[in-house]
This record gives sequence, structure tokens and C-alpha cells, in this order.
Amino acid sequence: MISRRDYLRLCMAVSTGSMLKSASLWANEKSGMASGILITRRIPSSGETLPVVGLGSSATFSSAAGSHDVEALKQVFTAMVERGGSVFDTAPSYGASESVAGGIVNDIGIRDKVFWATKLNVAGYGGGKADVARARAQIEASFNAVRKPVIDLIQVHNLGDLPTQLPLLKDLRDQKRIRYMGVTTTFPSQYDYLEKVMRDEPLDFIGVDYAIDNRIMEERILPLAQDRGIAVLVYAPFGRSRLFSLVKGHEVPGWADELGIRSWGQYFLKFVVSHPAVTCATPATSRPKNMVDNMGAAYGDLPDASMRNRMAQHIQSL
Repeated sequence: MISRRDYLRLCMAVSTGSMLKSASLWANEKSGMASGILITRRIPSSGETLPVVGLGSSATFSSAAGSHDVEALKQVFTAMVERGGSVFDTAPSYGASESVAGGIVNDIGIRDKVFWATKLNVAGYGGGKADVARARAQIEASFNAVRKPVIDLIQVHNLGDLPTQLPLLKDLRDQKRIRYMGVTTTFPSQYDYLEKVMRDEPLDFIGVDYAIDNRIMEERILPLAQDRGIAVLVYAPFGRSRLFSLVKGHEVPGWADELGIRSWGQYFLKFVVSHPAVTCATPATSRPKNMVDNMGAAYGDLPDASMRNRMAQHIQSL
């Protein structure tokens, strides 16, 4: 067993030029990638498969984008794609994330390898012409950022003004300018409304918060997604770093090795993506070594119900 700290230190030890190659060899040998089996899930509305681990662009990614630390973010994208990842989740409200990431995927030639998921968050709650015009302008800005003729997924951010914004996404999907549409929220006060929207609207995706210590989604939202055939993107699978603070000073339990888990990050991610309703988890990072580690959770075995209980109980005991 190797701790996340030691694993990440190993990845940092090599030079920038050789880091990804060396880290890839390490991952192949030690992180479940030797099996060569990338864990994927189907999008219910189409049958298309996606890797269960991707990349988010809030938090540290957004900070790096705002500081124009483009080289590190290029390495993050390269690390994800080299290990079979494809899903990138962003939003116009994440500072410079969307525009900087759009430039990166074009500059390094991986635009068509990335499943581009962005959001619509112009919410005037009035439904007037000005709100519609602002929403359309934001959509076009997203197209300009990534420079793709078709965006894979646009979701209404935090259920904002759905009567205004959701029809725009329906039209874009009908026009085949976007492939999928959905809604997101990470606010408990909106969960009841989310359930209603999931029942009433023809959604392809939802995006929600879910973590080993934040399991309220298991009660109604995730089962409903399965019933309705809606794909699920998971945000904040590390509890916005809360979980790393909880396990600080603790080693990953030895019994987790049977799942190929080599770090706390993989422990948390494997728990999240093992729920059958979850399509992909998208933790944000601006560090290539963290992206390497995260992608290790997309290989090897996933916990069954008994192991999930054991994993959750262990975290509760800390």
C-alpha cells in the first residue's frame, strides 16, 4: 500500500518533460491500469459510453486559468486523455476556465477527444426578450470558446430560470448543435425542484453533488435518474476538499488494495462511481499528478454493496 502523499510525491519527482510518461508507467503498474480495462458507463438516452472519471474546472482549475498557468492545465488535459478520460465539465461562471480550456484543447489537438460539458447560467427569472438574448449570447460564447460545431452537453446551471433557458437547449438539441441537455444543482434547497424537473422534462443529464459523506442523493435523486433514464455527472466527489481534511494523518486501509485503490482520492472516487446511477465524476484539479491519481480510479474493480458499506463505515469512524 502506498499513501496518496507518497504516490503524488513520486509523480512530482520527475521533470516536467518526462512526468506524464513516467507517471503513466507507474499508473499502468500500480493503479489498476495493468488490467487495461477502463471503466465506462452508458448514457441512457443514447447508449454512448463515457469513462467514469473526468475533469471539472471550478476551484483550483479556475484559479489556474485566471492566473494564466496554461502549461500546467495543458498537462492536466494530456494526463486525462492519455489515460482514457474524456469528460470535461465547465461553465461560463467559472472565471476564465471555459475560454482557457477551449484554447488548450485546440492548441494540443485533443478537442475532438474531449466530451465537452458546459452550462447556461443567465437567469433573469423574467423570461423577457432581454433574458433570452443574454442566454443566446452566452451559448454562442461557449461555442466560440471551444471552437466545436457541436457541443456535447449544455446544462442549465443550478436550475436557473428554466422556463427561459430550457427551451433554448431543447431547440439546440433539435437542431443538433448540442448532443445532450440537462440541469444541475448542488443546493439542497433545490432538490425537490430537481425531482420535479426530472419527472417533467426530457433530460439527458443531471449534475449533482455526491460524496461518501454526502449521500442524500442515494435516497431519491439517483434512483429517479435510473428510473427516468437520465445520466448523472457527479460534482464535489471529494466534498470540496472536506474529505481530504478528514483523512489527513490516516493511511488508506489495507483491505482497499483488493479494489486497486492506492490513494484516498481513488478511495473516494471509486465509492462514488460504483453507484449504478452515476455516469461520471468530475473532480476539479489544476495539477497533473492529481489527474493521474484520479484516473487510477477508472481502472480495476469497483466495490459491491458490501464493500461500499465497509468503505462508508470506515470514513464515519475517523
